[in-house]
Amino acid sequence: MSKNFFVKKIGLPRLLIIGCGNIGIRLLNLLHKRFRIFAVTKNLKIFFKLRSLGVIPILIDLGDYKSLKRLKKIANIIIFLAPPFSKDIYDKGSRNLFSVFNKNSILMYISTTGVYGNCNSDFIDETRLVNPCTERAKRRIDAEQIWKIWARFLKNKLIILRVPGIYSKSRLPLERLKNKIGALVESEDVFTNHIHANDLARLIIFAINRGLSLRVYNTVDDSNLKMADYFDKISNLFKLPKSPRFSYFELKNQKNVSSFLLSFMSESRRIHNKRIKKELKFIFNYSDINDFFIKNKSILKI
Repeated sequence: MSKNFFVKKIGLPRLLIIGCGNIGIRLLNLLHKRFRIFAVTKNLKIFFKLRSLGVIPILIDLGDYKSLKRLKKIANIIIFLAPPFSKDIYDKGSRNLFSVFNKNSILMYISTTGVYGNCNSDFIDETRLVNPCTERAKRRIDAEQIWKIWARFLKNKLIILRVPGIYSKSRLPLERLKNKIGALVESEDVFTNHIHANDLARLIIFAINRGLSLRVYNTVDDSNLKMADYFDKISNLFKLPKSPRFSYFELKNQKNVSSFLLSFMSESRRIHNKRIKKELKFIFNYSDINDFFIKNKSILKI
């Protein structure tokens, strides 16, 4: 990396990404010409990868409160992608960072649609009361509440994106299908929600530029699929065996079905995306999984 590269970056506005994994890397490709980017990771391998991409990496564990002081005044635009690391219902990472960021900041918090809990297949939007059923969803709500307090107290801008299942070429359930892990019978199956990884990265930028403060946005595409139908669609395209169908009770007693997977099979919701289309003027590259397959037949080799 040339010295001139870093000189050119010095005059640009500063942006901090906390938790720079797959989505963070996609963001870098979209933002590197407009910002001087700092990125937090606790993974040494990712640290060196970020450096090679022209980012200023910071090796920090969000659980280490003392080391977080290094982040003070680094940037006034923060994108918080890191999932909670706690084992209980509290997000210790957000709690540790609460006092680090200053006034005149913009924080984008990436939450989950899991905070709505089981909606019995109802169509819902951002006005639906949250009802988290899992500890990981409760941690997300804890984080949302913490950052709302922060934004109101310091009069900062906070935008919350509630994200569903993320897919991409490398994030399709092919191994699941090859291992013949079961799915629910039609009468018990649940509706799931999706977004392509590239669309999520784009949507984060749209929300930073156009989102309203203390506003929640559901970042779901136009899909209206049940979980097993989603798996069947992929199995048909890749000529893989379809997932065998079982009742929830039968799946619960199968050794290859984890409690983590079962938790997704316990919640059914269909989520509107009108707010991101109306307020953010967002247009999907991939309106749903079918659109993705049609536009990427050659790279998917189907």
